[in-house]
Amino acid sequence: MWISKNCAALALAAILTSAAAAQDMLRGVDLTQPAYSSAEMTRADVEAALAAREKDAPLDLSGKSLNGLDLSNLDLSSVNFRAARLVKTKLSGAKLDHAILDQAWLLEADLSGATFVDARLFAAQMQRVNGEGADFSLARIAADLTGAKLRGAKFVEADLSADMKNQSMGLMRAVLSTANVEGADFTAADLSRADLRFLHAASANFSGAKLDGADASGADFRGVKWDGVRAMDLDLDSAQIDAVAKGALKDAKDLDKARTP
Repeated sequence: MWISKNCAALALAAILTSAAAAQDMLRGVDLTQPAYSSAEMTRADVEAALAAREKDAPLDLSGKSLNGLDLSNLDLSSVNFRAARLVKTKLSGAKLDHAILDQAWLLEADLSGATFVDARLFAAQMQRVNGEGADFSLARIAADLTGAKLRGAKFVEADLSADMKNQSMGLMRAVLSTANVEGADFTAADLSRADLRFLHAASANFSGAKLDGADASGADFRGVKWDGVRAMDLDLDSAQIDAVAKGALKDAKDLDKARTP
């Protein structure tokens, strides 16, 4: 009984720590300000800017406030959205391949069915986005995706690893804490040192992925494909895994503390 209560207390503490970490990223930012709650362009303005650009020239929308706009199904390939505000913006079905979204704000944005192939999402704020069915293949993602809905999304050969070269802003890495990636495809993706605490990843595909040093404590990995995975020091404390997965995860940390059905 004491062990059960102690584990529950530790799990609750981890959840609260994860939530606090996400809030720290937003500390000092007033999301009610116009910069994060209104738009300085309309969809028609964006479409006109796309049409007016020179052939094959990227459109620069860096720093723009585009909050709440409906930009669904637009071809926004290679657009520079660096530090742009796209809070609650609708980008469902949009094409953002090769786009730059470094330091962009996409809180609660609708990215369902959108494509971000080979896009850059470094230090982007993407808490609670709806990215179900989105394609992030080959993308560089060191974003905060806490609580995101990413069921069926593709991260094939995406780089979600920690940036170990430049840590002036702290350890920049993909944060998928409490996110739902059920059925998502992480084939050959790099999630080294990523934050995967309490990740909902049932039936996801991690074949050939790198999870060295990632923290997946409390995560749900039931029904996951692990063929050829690298999992040196992957933290599996209190994570749920299938018994047959232990062989593939033999190099993981706290494997003996993982839970099996």
